Amino acid sequence: MMRAPRRLRALALAAPLLTSACVVGPNFKPPAPPPVSTYTTTPPQPTQATPGVPGGEAQHFVAGEDIPADWWTLFHSKELNRLIEQALAHNPDLKAAQAALLAAHEQTRAQRGAYAPQVSAEASITREKDPSATLAPVPANNSFAYTLITPQLSVSYVPDVFGLNKRTVEAAAANEQASRYQMIAVDITLSANVALAVITEASLQDQIDTTNALIGIDRQILSLLQFQKSKGYIGGADIAAQQTQLAQLQASLPPLVKQRDQQNNLVAVLTGTYPGQSAGEKFTLASLTLPADLPLSLPSALVEQRPDVLQAQANMHAASAEIGVARANRLPNISLSANAGTNALAIGSIFGPGTGFWNIGGALLAPLFDGGTKLHQERAARATYTQTAEQYRNTVLTAFQNVADTLVAIDQDAKTLKASAAATDAAKTSLDLSRLQYKDGYAAYLAVLNADQAYQQARLAQVQAEADRFTDTAALFQALGGGWWHQPELMSAADAR
Repeated sequence: MMRAPRRLRALALAAPLLTSACVVGPNFKPPAPPPVSTYTTTPPQPTQATPGVPGGEAQHFVAGEDIPADWWTLFHSKELNRLIEQALAHNPDLKAAQAALLAAHEQTRAQRGAYAPQVSAEASITREKDPSATLAPVPANNSFAYTLITPQLSVSYVPDVFGLNKRTVEAAAANEQASRYQMIAVDITLSANVALAVITEASLQDQIDTTNALIGIDRQILSLLQFQKSKGYIGGADIAAQQTQLAQLQASLPPLVKQRDQQNNLVAVLTGTYPGQSAGEKFTLASLTLPADLPLSLPSALVEQRPDVLQAQANMHAASAEIGVARANRLPNISLSANAGTNALAIGSIFGPGTGFWNIGGALLAPLFDGGTKLHQERAARATYTQTAEQYRNTVLTAFQNVADTLVAIDQDAKTLKASAAATDAAKTSLDLSRLQYKDGYAAYLAVLNADQAYQQARLAQVQAEADRFTDTAALFQALGGGWWHQPELMSAADAR
């Protein structure tokens, strides 16, 4: 094998030492946590309890408590756990985000390759015939037709004098971090969406059951009224009013069934299956347990937990590095190169004496005039950094709003459920009394049906209030970051460099 000349070897050894002595552009510093100590104007208090109904447990906020990675297990539903695990394993959106992270990681590694000298080997064989009348023969044997064999080794290196490559790698690494946090956000959003879809489906199923009970009651009332009309006790107006009420109630049922089936289809897609392949599990709110103790992260920790905030910070970092890239592009660029090889007329003579050649050189490229292109590119990079900084600030504000809104919702949900349950209890008491009066002969059966109708209407409102408690509790876990830092696979992805 051909040996490189000493000068070529010296260049290859010295090139890595020509690293940048001056890295232009700003050095990125992560923003400080916001100077706030609370999410709401008043500290959250334990919620009111409504014993005996789904979602009626009192909830206590534990300040500074950590969030478990599998927070959905606190609802104590094996079916919910299974669906979320299936979604995390098979959801296409999550797999796409993971692939995007891998692509960003490889782009970063590819850019780091510019730190090293670029070495390439080339071998060429050409057959030539020179006109004897106008040119002297090139080979020493005075042959006008010959084959030229040329193997050579080339080395090139661009010293990172002003940190152009360092800032480019820094920008690529920051974009990779943004892809990591985007993937983590998809993971958290996916588990929350499955939980919300299951809770919504359970609520709709309970509403469907209650609506069917109401339809049955209204049919009985209509039958009694028709009987009374046949005896001449009432007129046709009462029949028409009851028929209208029954028809309106029947019309409210298909939208509920539609929404329930759509939620079932949504769960199937979220878990990576086709709707037609879904088992169509039937959920009820009674099958879920409301978590009693709710972790509440400190406001200073929220910006370190929310993946959307961390992604916005990574975007800021990338924009900061791009300022250095634009600045370095306005400065001189140095490149070093060397070639070594042989020329021979026969393969057996390639490494023979007198066939070798080499060259070594350097070049300096300095922009003198470009119509202001690079200047304006740097100004654009600085404006982009300002844009990402404001986007980061807005993301932080939105994160705090999410938590504050959820805390308010959890408190008001508990009060709404308590009032709805009280109305349901009162309607149930009225129904029980009507049944006793009917049994003792003091009331007509129509009074019992009317009381039962009022009870089912109250029950319908209570079901919606129960569902709100579950959905807003799940929303709180999502708003606080979802505990992704306890998942080894996500934590290792976030820490990778």
